[in-house]
Amino acid sequence: MNRDERPISFWLAGVRPNPEPPLRGRATADVAIVGGGFTGLWTAIRLLETQPDLRVVVLEMETVGFGASGRNGGFCEASLTHGLANGLRHFPDELDILEREGVENLRALVEFTRTNGIDCDLEPTGMLTVADQPYQVDEFQAWAEESARHGEPLEFLDREAIRAAVHSPLWQAGLRGAPERTVILDPAKLCHGLKRVALERGARVHERTRVTGVERMPGGVVVRTGQGEVRAAHVVVATSAYSGWLRRLSALFVPVYDYVLVSEPLTPAQRASIGWRGREGMSDANNQFHYFRLTADDRILWGGYDAVYHVGNGVGSQFDRRPATFAKLEAHFRAAFPQLADLRFPDRWGGAIDTTTRFTVTFGQTLGGRLTYALGYTGLGVGASRWAAGIVRDFILRPDSDLLRLRFVRTRPFPFPPEPLRYLAVQAVRHELDRADRNAGRRSLLLRTLDALGIGFDS
Repeated sequence: MNRDERPISFWLAGVRPNPEPPLRGRATADVAIVGGGFTGLWTAIRLLETQPDLRVVVLEMETVGFGASGRNGGFCEASLTHGLANGLRHFPDELDILEREGVENLRALVEFTRTNGIDCDLEPTGMLTVADQPYQVDEFQAWAEESARHGEPLEFLDREAIRAAVHSPLWQAGLRGAPERTVILDPAKLCHGLKRVALERGARVHERTRVTGVERMPGGVVVRTGQGEVRAAHVVVATSAYSGWLRRLSALFVPVYDYVLVSEPLTPAQRASIGWRGREGMSDANNQFHYFRLTADDRILWGGYDAVYHVGNGVGSQFDRRPATFAKLEAHFRAAFPQLADLRFPDRWGGAIDTTTRFTVTFGQTLGGRLTYALGYTGLGVGASRWAAGIVRDFILRPDSDLLRLRFVRTRPFPFPPEPLRYLAVQAVRHELDRADRNAGRRSLLLRTLDALGIGFDS
């Protein structure tokens, strides 16, 4: 099998899909869920946990995990706010609640996989963030002190300590986070495990079923597909970066393409040459950052850096492979780990991330409260999607929930402008972020203005 014939990601190549049949004809449900990724499947499960006799239907245009849920790096973090710093910027008054909710959500997610026999190669490793520029060292020390004041202790590692932990000539310092705040896992195995549990609990799942529209009708909604329809009391939109089909959501997010490499398995000598005995999930501290980790069979996943937006909120298979970015990522890897100069990367892919201007998931309802949506995870949806599904569940079944009163839940991010301004704005911000990385982190007037307004662009 040549590279172009492989499943879209290393993760998806490792599962054996057994697709559920497409929807044909007319069906009825209490809740129809559009999207068979993490948000959709968790929503089905959390609805059925609360009301086991609910009739729930999940509609997926491809197969379960086809989108970001099967293409991400497999980092599962406690943060609901895209990190403590972003939480302080946007929700300082609710941060203590959101931090507690996030830690409990990750604990419950881990416990759920164990209780339900979902083998997704989950490892509680913690996160290791590295500085590869000298100016970042002082920032790391200051942030270690600041984060400790907010209940998130980080261990500062100086140059000698970080290079002893993970052997690279680039590292200048490091920050190590606790295992209870970050686990690494196989996201496709998790997604297919969630599908199994959802089916066991009574949900109906239809794959290869593309939704073409949603309309209000007396007492509910009708969800139209290519070969049928579902009449339901409520519909949940859980299509994240692929949500352009529902035009009223287009101002809330932009899909940006992120790219990933996965190596062949390391030999024992190669494995010893890099250290990394803690197997932490890792990233660097640049605006255009890399993230990297070890897989269960000791391959290296290396991704990030480029965040590519295609005009008109473009998504599609034509964007899944970008040779120029793959070459750039490989060159960056060789600089970080010169001792692995001969390591090959047979797996490489891309996928769309749904980002909002405040980098966090956003919720809302429309069609008279009959349609509920959650999107905008900005790269941290593996864990946050479970919590978001609980919020969606509360909108539908528990409208008196205290969590629905959180400003984090009630308010919307600053909207992205329409095209062509959207494309121009994203390109301008990307250019300025790159310039800041090459200029000792000094942010331009444009970036400082966006910072002051509390809006931005990220992957």
